[in-house]
Amino acid sequence: MLLPSLFLRQSTKLTHNTFQQIDRFFQIRNRFLAAFYRVREIVIIHDGVVADQAKVKTIVRILGDLLTSEFAPALARALGWVFVSCHEFIKVTLTQLAAAQGKSVEDIKTIIASLHEFNPMMGHRGCRLAVTYPEIAKMQTKAVIRAAINVQKAHADWTVEPEIMIPLVCDVKELKFVKKVVVETADAEIAAAGIDLKYEVGTMIEIPRAALTADEIAKEADFFCFGTNDLTQMTYGFSRDDAGKFLNAYYDAKIFENDPFAKLDQTGVGKLMETAIKLGKPVNNKLHVGICGEHGGDPSSVEFCHKIGLDYVSCSPFRVPIARLAAAQAAIADKK
Repeated sequence: MLLPSLFLRQSTKLTHNTFQQIDRFFQIRNRFLAAFYRVREIVIIHDGVVADQAKVKTIVRILGDLLTSEFAPALARALGWVFVSCHEFIKVTLTQLAAAQGKSVEDIKTIIASLHEFNPMMGHRGCRLAVTYPEIAKMQTKAVIRAAINVQKAHADWTVEPEIMIPLVCDVKELKFVKKVVVETADAEIAAAGIDLKYEVGTMIEIPRAALTADEIAKEADFFCFGTNDLTQMTYGFSRDDAGKFLNAYYDAKIFENDPFAKLDQTGVGKLMETAIKLGKPVNNKLHVGICGEHGGDPSSVEFCHKIGLDYVSCSPFRVPIARLAAAQAAIADKK
């Protein structure tokens, strides 16, 4: 049966709003277990402990979008800083960064300006960050594994198995490169702790090329998670942040009947998902597959995910009841 992931695992952006929403469903202990802030290193990881569960599976997407107006308050609170506004927060951290690196604030601003991109959604993000700055993947892996180790030590009767998800992969060689950093770092942390901890390394399928070469990628991945927000964006070729400016005209002209970012496009995006599963599972029979995105909370999308053989769906916490009901209905309909 297809299960909403928030009941078995977490696959969610780590934002202030997310933490408020998750509190409705979980008893979270040590919400911010590790916080790091350096010039090229920034992460907040919480252990995401689910009360009254003997087995905790936590998916953590590393290399995600970090310095946003939602993320900044959470980071400030974790570091014990007083958050006034995103502008003041960045101003304070720039001063601290400059002092720590022996550079002027203007030098730091120049470095930041050099990172400007005209099309950042298709730019230097995701696993690409780990190719240019491997220390980011290394640092975030340390945080994930240390969090898992601490939870395991605190709850010896639990089986904690973190799943580290590498986003925006388009070529198996990318995954190999980043996976090597993750595995070497994780194994070193586990050995140093003297503990037996299993973990998995998988990837998000959110670029069409990744779906079409899933047979190669599956050889290096323990799991696939379809990032349907980005997969939809890249398949259609328009930005989900800007599409609202013209989608109404498409509805009026009967070109589109639904918002493809709210209801999964089963004909195009769905075909890519189905192709990836058909290519990946024969190569790796242990491969488990899920979906991460707002589509995970749409009933018709959940039904489609069940139909093509997904193991779980992940969605915003407030959508979990709907996803759970849709998953149950899909399973019942499948038995008739």
